[in-house]
Amino acid sequence: MQNFVIIVGFIFLGVVLGRLKRLPEKTPLVLNMIALYVCLPALILTNAPRITFSPETLLAAVIPWALLVLSVGLILAAARIFGWPRPVVGVLLLVVPLGNTSFLGIPIIRAFFGAAGLPHLIIYDQIGTMIIFATYGSLILSLYGQGSSISVSAVLRKMFLFPPTVALGVGLAISSWRYPDAFSLALRWLAMPLVPIVMTAIGLQLRMRTSRHLAAPIGVGLGIKMLAAPLVVLLACRLAGMNGMAVGVSVMEAGMPPMVTAGALAVVAGMEAELAIALVGLGIVCSFGSLPALYWLMRI
Repeated sequence: MQNFVIIVGFIFLGVVLGRLKRLPEKTPLVLNMIALYVCLPALILTNAPRITFSPETLLAAVIPWALLVLSVGLILAAARIFGWPRPVVGVLLLVVPLGNTSFLGIPIIRAFFGAAGLPHLIIYDQIGTMIIFATYGSLILSLYGQGSSISVSAVLRKMFLFPPTVALGVGLAISSWRYPDAFSLALRWLAMPLVPIVMTAIGLQLRMRTSRHLAAPIGVGLGIKMLAAPLVVLLACRLAGMNGMAVGVSVMEAGMPPMVTAGALAVVAGMEAELAIALVGLGIVCSFGSLPALYWLMRI
């Protein structure tokens, strides 16, 4: 719980700094780029040698793809029932299936499961969320964005040259080697600022105000992402008699709030910007209560 309080503290720091308006406008972007290109790859390289391929590993890789199918089906059904316009449907299809499984997921998983949960998180995030983001996300941006077009070569470049993905590939390729002590120490120092940097950036971007006409899509979107998805995973694993660290990490990852980057891309693509911002902001705030509750439910 102490680690969770620290996470909330850094987000609050970002909110305060954002309200003071003393930092450059692009500060959140710069912080996210540092985390994406430096801290996260260093963390993955540190933990990649701990990854062992087993049925548990397969579970963490398959669950996000299964939840993608579930989420898309529920969103399209809700869109037909409520008659939502195309920009609203596009935001929901892009933002809801993609969770904040790395930037927010890493400190949350570390807070509840310790460092032992990180290898399972890396598999869930890199083989699941990030590949879905590069492929499915590009498709949705192409279909629902204004003036967007899809390029297979661009998708493949994005998927295979994504810095954390490259770090995972390198880490697995050299997993049988023992890192030199100086290299291991450097990786730990590079990974250490990840939580303060990312949580502060999230606080800087946090927005809470939204229009009443968006209440239904916000409620449905967050309900699917943070309630239905993790509960379906938990129920399915319980019925299959599956337990263990990989199950716990996968359930928590399934309940992470919508991805900040997906919301930002929805805005840039000309979709319903207010809805995208609200899903990300309210999702993060709701996660302060939903994730501890989900962890408590798993332990019953």
